[in-house]
Amino acid sequence: MTGPTNDESTDARSRPETLRQWARSLRALDLEVASRATLAMVIPLIVLVLAGRIDWAVYASFGGMTALFGRSEPYRLRARSVSVAAVGMLGAIAFGLGLAAVGAPLWLLTCGLVVVLVTGVLLVNTMGLFPGTPLFFVFAFTVCSQVPTEPDQVAPRLLVGLAGAAFAWLVTMSGALLRRVVPERSAPLFKQLPRQPRVNLRACRSGRVWLSIAQMVVGSLVAGGLAIMVGIGHPYWAVVSVVAVLPPPGAKHSTSRAFHRIFGTALGVMVTALVLLPGPPVWVLILVIAIGQFGAEILVGKHYGAALLFITPLALTVSHLGSPMPVSVLLVDRVVETVLGGAVALVIVVSTRAGLARSARRRAVDR
Repeated sequence: MTGPTNDESTDARSRPETLRQWARSLRALDLEVASRATLAMVIPLIVLVLAGRIDWAVYASFGGMTALFGRSEPYRLRARSVSVAAVGMLGAIAFGLGLAAVGAPLWLLTCGLVVVLVTGVLLVNTMGLFPGTPLFFVFAFTVCSQVPTEPDQVAPRLLVGLAGAAFAWLVTMSGALLRRVVPERSAPLFKQLPRQPRVNLRACRSGRVWLSIAQMVVGSLVAGGLAIMVGIGHPYWAVVSVVAVLPPPGAKHSTSRAFHRIFGTALGVMVTALVLLPGPPVWVLILVIAIGQFGAEILVGKHYGAALLFITPLALTVSHLGSPMPVSVLLVDRVVETVLGGAVALVIVVSTRAGLARSARRRAVDR
């Protein structure tokens, strides 16, 4: 009986290396994060469709955004991060629902937005959350405060958000159990968890944190005010665009993100038009949301503009499910307000960068 040939031996030796390379490629795609975020978003929506309450989709979706936090963190630390994020999301939903129920005037909604911005930035930076932005809290508040809500509808809608957040928490933490039960040889498939979030109780004293707060407050008020003056139907999208573009405290003030936001959204709207204009059934819309969530999580850390090809259909489809309106109006509003918010954020980024450069030169001269 003959032994293996040289070619067979080479193939046998190369096979484990090929498997390791394949595993590294999968880890690089953030499949864990994308899978749990998609499950946390889509399964509650399926339940609501079966229950005939798709009008509650936005509250379940915002609760499900809890699963976006805790990326690359060990599970003992992730439990804290995700719990804090859940409290933040539910607080934003509840605050928005409360103002909607009392029919809050514009000035009160504006004050509420400032409160959410300040609280969100401080919460994220104090607890070391990632993503390091109040974007999701602001998004939840602005949308929930705009949806017409009767006082007796507040509790059930908030419970839907709570259920969505609880389910997202369980999905996010389920990886700990999965890592224990899978065979040891499958361990290379799992992404490493190097991030060590730290609680910083002095964040409220940081000049960088308050500079970020000032930028977001000013930018949001200007963009939202301009959107209202123009008479666009979804002024909160201009606000969300500002918060999405402005960098977190201490990060580089780059103009590229604003351009990614504008052009990525424009292309994403074209993709959304292909989906929504034919008037597909609700199950197709849920499939679009699933694909959008998964693709967004895969790409958002690699190329923000490309990720918006998935984020935009996701956001617009969720909005359309919760509050149907003519698709053409929805798409035009999204483009116009994204351009408006991106432009305002771009002005703030350029102005801040110039101001920081002048301060640095002044300090150098003083030395």
